[in-house]
Amino acid sequence: MSTSNGWPALRVADWEPTRDTLHMWTQIVGKIRLTHSPLLNHWWQVTLYVSPRGLTTGSIPYENRLFDLEFDFVDHVLALRTSDGGSATVALTAKPVAKFYAETVAALRELGIEAGISARPNEVDPAIPFAEDHQHASYDPQAAHLFWRQLIQAHRVINEFRSFFIGKVSPVHFFWGSFDMACTRFSGRPAPEHPGGAPNCGDWVMVEGYSHELSSCGFWPGGGEEGAFYAYAYPEPAGFAEYPVGPEAAFYSPEFRQFLLPYEAVRTSSDPDRALLEFLQSTYAAAADLAGWDRSQLETDPHRWRTPGQ
Repeated sequence: MSTSNGWPALRVADWEPTRDTLHMWTQIVGKIRLTHSPLLNHWWQVTLYVSPRGLTTGSIPYENRLFDLEFDFVDHVLALRTSDGGSATVALTAKPVAKFYAETVAALRELGIEAGISARPNEVDPAIPFAEDHQHASYDPQAAHLFWRQLIQAHRVINEFRSFFIGKVSPVHFFWGSFDMACTRFSGRPAPEHPGGAPNCGDWVMVEGYSHELSSCGFWPGGGEEGAFYAYAYPEPAGFAEYPVGPEAAFYSPEFRQFLLPYEAVRTSSDPDRALLEFLQSTYAAAADLAGWDRSQLETDPHRWRTPGQ
C-alpha cells in the first residue's frame, strides 16, 4: 500500500515468505560479489546498494572485465551486465531457491563468468545449501516493490545523516547476511575482539566487521509490524540502554541490545524525515558521548560550501 508522503506501508506478516526467499536470493548474489572482489575493511566489498531500480552489486572485477548484477524490482528480473556488452536476465517469480541458484549460475556462465561461491547461506539456521533449498519458493512482486520503496526512503534519510560525519564512515549499504541496510560511524579507536556467535558464520567474520569502535544504524524488515530502524554501539558503553533518545516511539531492546524505532511510527508521523533523523542523531549521541568520542574532530557541516542563491 502506498501513502501520499512516499513512505509505503508493508506489514512484515504479509510478505514474510517472500522476504525469506528474497533473503536467500540476495545471499547468492552477494556471495558472487564476495568471491570476485578484493577484501575491504569490515567486509564493505560484499554489500548491495539501493539503486533506481532495486538492489545492485555495483561493478565487480572479473579477469580484465567488469560485471554487475541488479535485482530490478520494477520489471522483476535479476539483470546481469558485463563491460564488453554482454547481458542476461533471470526472472524474479515464485520459484525455489534451488532453481534461482541454477538459473543465475547458468546466466553467468553464458557471459563467461564462473560463480565459484560457497553455496550455502550464512547468519541463518538452518543453512540449507542453495542447490537443495526447495523450501523457500515465494515471490510477491508487489511486496518486493514496496520493500524496495521502503529502502529508498531509509537510504535517502540515512545518507543525509551520514553527511554530517567527516570521520571514517561506511556507505549506506545492504548486508545480505543479516538482510538489513546499515551505515556505520567509527571513532578511530580499535575495539575489543568481537566474540562472534552468528549462526553458520565463522567468528572471524565478526572479528573483521567489528575490529574498531563504532556506532551503527540502519533499517531491518523485522522488529516491528512493518520493520524497524535500529541503532547500536560496539562496544556498548555503560549507560547506553538508559540514554534518552527520540522520538517517543523509540526504545531499547534488551533482546537485540540496540535501540529500535518501528518503521510504522516514522511512516505515520507528521514529518517522517525529521522523526528518523532525530532517532539517528540521538542514538549516535548516546554512543559517542558515553564512549568519549572526539566529536569536534569527527563531525562537520555538509552545507559548509553552500552560499545564498546556490
